Amino acid sequence: MILSTAYLGNIRYYTKLLGGGAVIDLHEHYCKQSYRNRCDILTANGVCPLIVPVLHPSGEKVPVRDIRIDRSKKWRHQHWQAIVSAYRRSPYFAYYEEEMAPLYARSYEFLCDLNEALQRLLLGWLGAEGAVAHSDRYVEDVPEADDFRSALSPKPRLDRPDPAFVPQPYYQVFSDRFPFCENLSVVDLLFCEGPGAAEVLRASMR
Repeated sequence: MILSTAYLGNIRYYTKLLGGGAVIDLHEHYCKQSYRNRCDILTANGVCPLIVPVLHPSGEKVPVRDIRIDRSKKWRHQHWQAIVSAYRRSPYFAYYEEEMAPLYARSYEFLCDLNEALQRLLLGWLGAEGAVAHSDRYVEDVPEADDFRSALSPKPRLDRPDPAFVPQPYYQVFSDRFPFCENLSVVDLLFCEGPGAAEVLRASMR
């Protein structure tokens, strides 16, 4: 199964990682307006996208491994404050905050390095360290059913139906204001369910 890199990947993405055999392709061409540099969290005002600003040469096809973060923007403070505001009242945020905060204090040059650092942390919390491999070149000739590089998309026209993903409900911080919001960033699940997050992910796989 071939995946793209992802910024705080969503629950569907992490079911693929935990399902085994996942390979992340860092040699594919970067795609704008994708989960490669975006995630969705649930705030007091509803679903909120967090987007990492990147430097992308106009009109050029650039491997995602070479995409640089726009460090002139103050996105790190904004993202971390949004996460704290959204989840400080969640049952498990206090358990994870100390490990996650330093990653937002560090200035990463490349998007893939930021994504990989966060992913290692999240997989550790899920008890799935070492669950992912990375390709050493662009992966070609992949059966459509196993290629999720473009199929996991915030754009409805690109997001491919996935019968293997059956999202399971769980407690959410603002459940008194909003109906259950499925397939948010996996941090929503982790901060709300803690050690039970892995079980929810496995229950979401068919």
